[in-house]
Amino acid sequence: MHVLLVVAAFVMMVPFIWEILTSFKTAAETRSVPPTVLPGSWQLDSYSTFVETVPFWSMLGVSVGALVLRVAGQLFVAALAGYAFARLEFPGRNLLFGLFIMALMVPSQLFLIGQFNIVKDLGMLDTVQALALPGMFSAFGTFLLRQAFVTMPKEFEEAARLDGANQFQVFARIMLPMARPMLAALAVLTSLYSWNDLLWPLIVSPNGENMPLPVGLAGLQGQFGTDYPTLMAGALLCSLPLIVAFLVLQRQFFAGIQSSGLKG
Repeated sequence: MHVLLVVAAFVMMVPFIWEILTSFKTAAETRSVPPTVLPGSWQLDSYSTFVETVPFWSMLGVSVGALVLRVAGQLFVAALAGYAFARLEFPGRNLLFGLFIMALMVPSQLFLIGQFNIVKDLGMLDTVQALALPGMFSAFGTFLLRQAFVTMPKEFEEAARLDGANQFQVFARIMLPMARPMLAALAVLTSLYSWNDLLWPLIVSPNGENMPLPVGLAGLQGQFGTDYPTLMAGALLCSLPLIVAFLVLQRQFFAGIQSSGLKG
């Protein structure tokens, strides 16, 4: 079993290894037949070319700003909604939660027109806030945190109420700290979706302002040829922040997924 897992892990790592090696090759080596595995001489020109070709720092700032707003907003909204569905009794709770779950079955592309009209009416086109606003409201995040709150023993809430805590204090001081693994898991997943989002920025920024890094990467693919070393260097630079974030939060991420009851 361990041999199979090691082989599977290596197969999954091959594209990343090839990406790193390609970023140090010359353009001729990427087109050679048979393929060149190791670069003849390790070149760093592709990294400088990417930073000079794409407005890297401005796009990085847009990506980071949209990610922070989206993650913070989704954690706040999903935590409140998940706690309400899990712990509060109100008419139509199960029906409303069922409608939330049904939203997961609808392709996200069907919401684009409505989301664009909302952002346009709010006067937020070509802004960083427009990139993050639709992602702050997530049926998937609400479902994950509802699962986390449902599995928590009610004795903690009862003990807090006996000590005089109100509903909000029970949520903020008792239940929310206990849901930190799930919050970390949702933060990682939301960061991944926000960082890699390409279609929504193209729609909500028709003038080309405040574009994130995926748009810059997509612009490197030419119709008559692509500079693959520069493209791979850019992809590697764009992947590093998420890799670091996952390494920092991996323990909480797996603990959160395990507590939610999700597999695979």
